[in-house]
Amino acid sequence: MYAIVRSGGRQHKVAVGDIVEVDKIPTGKVGDAVALSTLLVVDGEAVTSDPWVLAGIKVEAEIVDHHKGQKIDILRYKNKTGYRRRQGHRQQYTALKITGIPAAAAK
Repeated sequence: MYAIVRSGGRQHKVAVGDIVEVDKIPTGKVGDAVALSTLLVVDGEAVTSDPWVLAGIKVEAEIVDHHKGQKIDILRYKNKTGYRRRQGHRQQYTALKITGIPAAAAK
């Protein structure tokens, strides 16, 4: 059984026990429970994609860690003018461990 969830404007394929990196959740502390909105649930042969059914299904996850990603170097250069700019960026991430995916209720 797996589900497609939305977090931070991105979609992630998750199963119970997976650890997923999502954009930082600033309000959560390590050990807190988080509910993620579900876009699709696949349980064996049964695929649930009906938005009315999925509105009541939230994937449960637990915050494992907050950390920074790999550094990205941003360089700007213009030829023959002496214009050079260097900037770095490290994205903040939250690691989530998926603890439960509720089954969709059959109609």
